Amino acid sequence: MKLFMDVLFFIFIGYFSYKFIQVLIKMKQKVILPVTHEEIAVIRKHPDKLVDFPTYSKQKVGIIIYSSMLLFVIVMFLLGAFFQLFGWSLYLLLFLPIANSYNLLNLFAVVEDGLLSGNRFIPWKKIKSFHFVPMDINHKYYGFSKEANDGYELRIQTRGLPISCVVTSIEMKKKLTSILSEHVMVKEGRNKVNHVEI
Repeated sequence: MKLFMDVLFFIFIGYFSYKFIQVLIKMKQKVILPVTHEEIAVIRKHPDKLVDFPTYSKQKVGIIIYSSMLLFVIVMFLLGAFFQLFGWSLYLLLFLPIANSYNLLNLFAVVEDGLLSGNRFIPWKKIKSFHFVPMDINHKYYGFSKEANDGYELRIQTRGLPISCVVTSIEMKKKLTSILSEHVMVKEGRNKVNHVEI
């Protein structure tokens, strides 16, 4: 059982390390959106916090914290695997920091190859559909900020876990719809954009 957990956790750490390195590499690509302060002011990962520009200098704190957390988990895993300092059940505790770190990078950006969202890069081919949900009184984010209450939540369904962001202006909603419609194609008989307006 311990060997199985060692292998499983090694794969798990390798996957998250790979995804983090992939995000860092993709941050060097040309950013399509947001590129101005006006655009950054109307996109949020959470309604009460504006996203930061997708640059190393603006994401420095998140990069340092996420790197430190990954390094800590790797060191603890290696100590546990080679010196057998603890049982396999402690791996579940090591899993918790990584599982709850998806938004350490305050990031949502459109780059040439896809989307950057938190600590994830989603290539265009892995996006299945997208839709905007108005932020009405029944929405889970309603009431967090005045600007967000009049906006929309963009929900993007991927082949893995879905992602979302909050958009607080009609102009940004139109820009994102245009960009996503151009890149996100779903094969259902003929190619068509799977975009739903709720």
